[in-house]
Amino acid sequence: MFIDKARIFITAGRGGAGCISFRREKFVPMGGPDGGNGGKGGDVYLEANPHLTTLLDLSYRPHYRAADGQAGQGSNKFGRGGADVIIKVPVGTVVRRSGEMLADMKESGRMMLVAAGGRGGRGNQSFKTSRHTAPRLAEKGEPGEQVTLDLELKLIADVGLVGFPNAGKSTFLSRISAARPKIADYPFTTLTPNLGVVHFKEKQFVVADIPGLIEGAHEGKGIGDEFLRHVQRTRVIIHLVDMTGFDGKSPAENYRIINKELASYSKMLTKKTMLVAANKMDVTDAVAALAAFKRHVKGKKVFPISAVTGKGVDALLSAVLKVLNTATSHEDVVPETVRKYVYEPDFTVVKKDDVFVIQGARVEKLAAMTDFNQEEALRRFQNILKKMGIEKVLAERGVRVGDIVRVGGFEFVYEK
Repeated sequence: MFIDKARIFITAGRGGAGCISFRREKFVPMGGPDGGNGGKGGDVYLEANPHLTTLLDLSYRPHYRAADGQAGQGSNKFGRGGADVIIKVPVGTVVRRSGEMLADMKESGRMMLVAAGGRGGRGNQSFKTSRHTAPRLAEKGEPGEQVTLDLELKLIADVGLVGFPNAGKSTFLSRISAARPKIADYPFTTLTPNLGVVHFKEKQFVVADIPGLIEGAHEGKGIGDEFLRHVQRTRVIIHLVDMTGFDGKSPAENYRIINKELASYSKMLTKKTMLVAANKMDVTDAVAALAAFKRHVKGKKVFPISAVTGKGVDALLSAVLKVLNTATSHEDVVPETVRKYVYEPDFTVVKKDDVFVIQGARVEKLAAMTDFNQEEALRRFQNILKKMGIEKVLAERGVRVGDIVRVGGFEFVYEK
């Protein structure tokens, strides 16, 4: 099954917890704290794999989670880092997050970090100072990043076949390559794009059959809007025109409609080199239809062919090879998103339904890495909030003893 869209949910690994430990050895009366730090959580990467041609596997398995880091141990032993996860995607996959483009995986083997694992929590050895020589304090690991990504596959091919349903695109593809798409004498036989590798005159190139184009395809009519994106990657377009007409319209009308749909979808498609092939020249009255068609497309070379008998196909392929030597891939290029470091306040205090909510990356991270079962850790948390000025802001917002204060996923009862 061909699937070219998928949404996946990714969670990077959480860092391991720090350790509280004290060195106790015979003849070492002042061993001191030796709790090691936790290991880093695993990262999640995307990798462009040339052996994949669909997002089917990702649509069936949308959730991915990297391994958590291991906890630190005594004797200053650091925890092992969590294993990374590499998600393989087809070459040509566009990655978006919240509607913004993160990357275009056009290069085979390209890897991209999409979710970073959390750092490991510090053990009590890291909190030792000259004034506090025996800390009973350690951090929990930092949570890993959680992201939701929308993946969209754009097939990478040298040549794209466009035309109305039943124009003979699948028959033409089966004639010039080893591809065996379904072929029948009714419209919309082809429901998904088909790829074929053409070997001609000691050269080879990839051809994509783009199905479902009808009038209004760029607006969602038919199934063409789902696959027009695949034309964007091609370097050359072969427009197959049925000389018997389609849906009561003449070949010239059908030709104009398809070109209009391509231009409406993307102006860049009009810049691609287009070769016009008049197909089904083996049927009755095709010669007269070809003459009438040429009068409406003056200035454009038309290649008369028959995909069934193969007549005229070699001349068309020779023209394709000649164009491929000079053609470039015109495509709507969207710049990849660069993470911008914008100043944000350390915290904000908002009152919601009689609850004072403290928000901010720094303070929420502090809460997530604090073990509130440790008395020293709780005191440290309160001291940091006081130094940040949060207690002062709470007082200005009108907090009273007994009110609920929420930080991240934790709630506290306010006390002076």
